[in-house]
Amino acid sequence: MTWRLVAWCGFAVAALVPIVGGLWLLTLPPTPGARAAPAIAADETAATLSALKPPKRQRPLIAIVGINDMTETTDYLMPYGILKRADVADVVTLATAPGPVTLFPVLKVEPDSTIAAFDQAHPDGADYVIVPAMSRDDDPVVIAWIKRQAERGAIIVGVCAGGKVVASTGLLDGRRATTHWFYLKGWRSKHPAIQYAADRRIVVDRGVATTTGISASMPMSLTLIEAIAGRAKAETIAREIGLPHWDARHDSSAFKFTRPFALTAIANTLAFWNRETLGIALAPGIDEVSLALVADAWSRTSRSRAVAFAASDGAQTTRNGLRIVPEKVAGDWPADRRLPAIALPPAEALDQALHEIEARYGASTADFVAMQLEYPRQAAR
Repeated sequence: MTWRLVAWCGFAVAALVPIVGGLWLLTLPPTPGARAAPAIAADETAATLSALKPPKRQRPLIAIVGINDMTETTDYLMPYGILKRADVADVVTLATAPGPVTLFPVLKVEPDSTIAAFDQAHPDGADYVIVPAMSRDDDPVVIAWIKRQAERGAIIVGVCAGGKVVASTGLLDGRRATTHWFYLKGWRSKHPAIQYAADRRIVVDRGVATTTGISASMPMSLTLIEAIAGRAKAETIAREIGLPHWDARHDSSAFKFTRPFALTAIANTLAFWNRETLGIALAPGIDEVSLALVADAWSRTSRSRAVAFAASDGAQTTRNGLRIVPEKVAGDWPADRRLPAIALPPAEALDQALHEIEARYGASTADFVAMQLEYPRQAAR
């Protein structure tokens, strides 16, 4: 009798799962209707730039910090590449411990230094500390270090879900801030003293800046360049990276957990037999920002993962001096699973990757990736 009862209970649960799942999907909203992002007033832009002026040095020192185990790929590499390209500040990548930083969802890098060595070399601290998303928001070493840097006068910049890490320091309590749309509800619930600012890709309040999702580190980096070196310099770099127009405007209502997003995630995850490993060649001098955006995008389809390969296991030096460790040692990659060589400026490389994802897996998957990146795909130009 007991085994029969267990069997019937199992059948009942199996029957209920698709019903409950279907009802849950029906509760999700459809794709939001497009609307123009609210314009940013000139005085607000001026206030943002004023708040981001270098607090200490004429040529500021910018530290990008990550934990060794899973720091977000584009959050870590994009500010580095754009700011190094501008050459208006000294930019260093840091890790909390010796050894490489494994990035998520793809790539591995050798950072410039550890936070301990940085502190020894710069006891007065950085001018800016950029905080990417990390696999955990409460790593005690990185939390304590960010607090010390803030106490020494550094402007703290939480990129994407790095806003969750900054929130764990207490620095966002009572301040206006934002973060990646996917984490917004939990972030506000856990930190009720934060004053959420909607419809802004970049928010600055009393020495702490935050941004929306992953792609927002591009306009954030340009804004930082403008604050340091002026509008003309920022415009030059913007043209070079393929983003001639940028500001803090953002349509927050366009990014949410929708029915199409959920259906694509479920369908692509269930199609595990069609999952591909796509090779992306590491070559000396490769643009680290374009590489990060392309590899990140292809690794978020739930149908594929990009793998950086090179003919030897030695780290490859990028355009701006970052050392990336190949994940696979291979002289070549099968043509049907090899991503094209990266030759476009970063913003154009991302648009091209989304176009190629759409051609390979369909428009729903390209939209699924853009939603994860919080990238306003239709408004990109």
